[in-house]
Amino acid sequence: MRILVWHVHGGWMEAFVRGRHEYLLPTSSDGGAWGLGRGGREWPAAAQEVDLESLDPGSVDAVVLQRPEEIAAVARALGRRPGVDLPAVYLEHNTPKGDVPFTLHPLADQSTIPVVHVTHFNQLFWDTGTATTTVIEHGIPDPGHLYSGEQEEMGVVVNEPVRRGRVTGTDLLPGFAGVGPLRVFGMGTEDLREALNLKRSGLSEERLRIAGDVPAPKLHQELARCRLYLHPLRWTSLGLALLEAMHLGMPVLALATTEASRAIPRGAGLVSNDVDDLRKFARRLLDDPDDAYAMGIIAREAALQRYGLNKFLGAWDQLLAELPKATRSGSRPQSGTAFARHDTDARHDTDARHDTERTHP
Repeated sequence: MRILVWHVHGGWMEAFVRGRHEYLLPTSSDGGAWGLGRGGREWPAAAQEVDLESLDPGSVDAVVLQRPEEIAAVARALGRRPGVDLPAVYLEHNTPKGDVPFTLHPLADQSTIPVVHVTHFNQLFWDTGTATTTVIEHGIPDPGHLYSGEQEEMGVVVNEPVRRGRVTGTDLLPGFAGVGPLRVFGMGTEDLREALNLKRSGLSEERLRIAGDVPAPKLHQELARCRLYLHPLRWTSLGLALLEAMHLGMPVLALATTEASRAIPRGAGLVSNDVDDLRKFARRLLDDPDDAYAMGIIAREAALQRYGLNKFLGAWDQLLAELPKATRSGSRPQSGTAFARHDTDARHDTDARHDTERTHP
């Protein structure tokens, strides 16, 4: 199939473009959110950059939507309406924002575009009304068992931690820094040291080691040297960095929020909302590299089984095969469908790229 899909979430696309289809990625001269194309990534040749305005409308077999505004954008550019005369699915990456658990999804109560969630938690908490929904969990291209844990420090990957604050558990970092050094990766981390002001807590600034935004291969190598992976995020979808850390063979500590309790099995670390327990457990792993290594083995085995690339691609193949080959061009969307509501919900989730990516778009 020839699938139109915007490069919105780099980490998720890292897996999706490794399937057996052709992936048409809109590009523009200024790049950005609506024209990033491949974004300089070393993806398979099947991931093709295209000019949406000059794309042959008949050459597109399906579209994977990720933002409500894309519905109108596709209709304008191709003259084909997603879910009406162009098979479409809507991929929801994020946890709901607003009046949870009553947040109404932008594609709620329509019958032409199924909504795909990346976690069971998201499917449960989004109100999609009568819309068809399913879950296809994340897939991770296996970086390999790179874990050494040689550095007595906690690795953290978070994007925009200062701006996002409590959402990403940024306020919890000084408490963990009191237990041991943190090495923090991600976009917008350069302002973290000033924002946290560890001296105010009587801690040396050396306890916060800013690694910044680094390419994926380097991230994997440097992160795998940390003794453990810390996932203090309160309210984001299941971070791909957490799953990558597990693939690397790292023991993991996480708040028992959103999908973490499903992702992290017993024996792979600790999942808890008792922050004191998490700190004590972190100190235990920092002091016992053998114990940390053994837990990392369990984490890796679980990640390979649940979040392996082949399982992910197989699930998407099945879903895409079940889409209608073409919807009657003469039919019209029902009242209250996504086509009617997409403009009012264009604000839907401004933090989308930060929830699911590793360190760069």
